[in-house]
Amino acid sequence: MEAAERVSFEFEAGPGKERLDHFLAARLPALSLTRLRRAVEAGDARVNGEASAQGARLQSGDRVSLVIAAGDRTATTPEPIALEILYEDSDLIVINKPAGLLAHPSRTEKSGTLTNALAYHFMATSPAPVRPGLVHRLDRDTSGAIAVAKTPRAHRILAKAFRQRRVEKRYLALVVGRVSPDAGEVSAPIGRDAASWPRWQVTPDGRPAQTRFAVRLRFAAHTLLGLEPLTGRTHQLRIHCAALGHPVVGDRVYGATDDALARALGLTHHLLHARELSFRHPGTGAELSFTAPLPPAVQRSLELLAEGDAGDARL
Repeated sequence: MEAAERVSFEFEAGPGKERLDHFLAARLPALSLTRLRRAVEAGDARVNGEASAQGARLQSGDRVSLVIAAGDRTATTPEPIALEILYEDSDLIVINKPAGLLAHPSRTEKSGTLTNALAYHFMATSPAPVRPGLVHRLDRDTSGAIAVAKTPRAHRILAKAFRQRRVEKRYLALVVGRVSPDAGEVSAPIGRDAASWPRWQVTPDGRPAQTRFAVRLRFAAHTLLGLEPLTGRTHQLRIHCAALGHPVVGDRVYGATDDALARALGLTHHLLHARELSFRHPGTGAELSFTAPLPPAVQRSLELLAEGDAGDARL
């Protein structure tokens, strides 16, 4: 039988002669004290390589290790997943999320998410416990800038700013076909229909949804669009691009089922990128603006298209 995946943590004890279980709890706030005590009892927590009792007092310089099985992980279990950090201070962190990384755990997936990665990052860099608080989300296969609060106060302020549309979000999408107008706006209500696929789609009784678009680059059979969502509906940008008759490259859910570029690149995700994010700092009120570098798949796509057709580039 294949062994279960395991993740390990290592720490060095300082002065103070803390109890082993309390020492681990202070450094792994995402794990309950009960779970940590079970790990100690099972021999998965060790001091200088030796099993120890949960109430054992640590000496300065002791090396403490802990191993957690994948099945024991929860939504906030720290996991060593690489992060591209665009900005960080005591109130918030802004990440350039790669395509394929789930932003927040779902009912079926509690591991391998951005939340798990942030829990690990905060554990390694913050002296006090930090619980990551997502104030907005990106689809799993959408890359780009995403902001996460590090304190309850910052979370309240940022969440309110997003609800009140005081945050500017700009995306880039490579879509199938040549978009004729240089700019425009899509206004098409979006709703959920549990009896059809895709679940989220344009429906007469859906919630109002508006998206501005502007052509950034044209090629023979593709267009790079700049997109600005004026509302925040599920899958809004992908649905509205499809409503224009130009689905996002690689988006098999919303119509990009047979695209030569996607086949040439072997794409497993759509090419939608959260390029720019701007808002006021939740602590100082200063205007902040972040630009997320293009992911390799988008860069390579543009290179291939430029090689085949210079188009009427206006980026």
